[in-house]
Amino acid sequence: MSIVETLTENEKKIVDRASKELWKKRPDFIAPGGNANGQRERALCLRDYGWYLRLITYGMLAGDKEPIESIGLIGAREMYNALGVPMPGMAEAMRCLKEASLSLLSAEEATEVAPYFDYLIQGMS
Repeated sequence: MSIVETLTENEKKIVDRASKELWKKRPDFIAPGGNANGQRERALCLRDYGWYLRLITYGMLAGDKEPIESIGLIGAREMYNALGVPMPGMAEAMRCLKEASLSLLSAEEATEVAPYFDYLIQGMS
């Protein structure tokens, strides 16, 4: 429960940190013509990152990866492809979200939650 509380209480901080790291790694995403170019597009990306972070907490609370599958991955590939969002970019964004989240947790907590992030990342890869 403490992992869920930490992630929930720090959602904005985690999303901000993850997005800044992603933009450093992939400046083409925010460059003209990129999927996150422009204020509206960037805000939509950040909204999605927060949504996926909450999805990780749902999985943690359930003690199962099924919510990640049923709520977050089924249809995600088709949706992002239809919107022209590259799936490798989403997987990279989720890796940044994982890194930002784990940095706020103890080693033991990080070990417990990492498989949920890995499941999400694998599903987007």
